[in-house]
Amino acid sequence: MKLWGLFKLKSESGSSSVSFAIIAPAILLVVGFLFFAGRVSIAGNVVESAAVAAARDASLARTQTGAVANAEGAARRVLAEQGISCSTLTINIDTSGFRAPLGQLGTVRATVTCVANLSDIGIPGIPGEKSLTSSAISPVDSYRQR
Repeated sequence: MKLWGLFKLKSESGSSSVSFAIIAPAILLVVGFLFFAGRVSIAGNVVESAAVAAARDASLARTQTGAVANAEGAARRVLAEQGISCSTLTINIDTSGFRAPLGQLGTVRATVTCVANLSDIGIPGIPGEKSLTSSAISPVDSYRQR
C-alpha cells in the first residue's frame, strides 16, 4: 500500500505576498514614528537655541525694555531661520538681574514656549501639535552702567 499521495504537502505559493501584506503596515508605522520623533527632536533643539539667543541678546542690552525687545526679536529670528512654525509662541524674559547693584552678578532668564504644528505627518494616534519649552540664563555684565 502506497500512502505517498495522501500526505503530500500543499503548495506554499503566495505565502510571501501574505507575509509582506502583514509586515508592511507595521514597518510603515515604525518609519512614521521615527520621522515624528526626529521632527520633535529637531524642533526641541531649535526652541532651545531660540531661548539661548534670547537670553544672550537680552543680557547685552542697556535697559530692561531694550532687553525684552532684543530677546523677543532674537527668539523669533532663530525660529524663522530654522523653519519652525509655532501655532502659539510665548517668550518670557526675566530682567530682574538688571536691578542688581553694580559689582554684583545679575542674570537674565529667557523662556521660550512653542506649540509646534506637526499635523502634516498624518499618522493615526500621533498628536497634531507638540508643546516645546526651553529656558536659558545669561549673565549681565556686573560692572556695566545700567
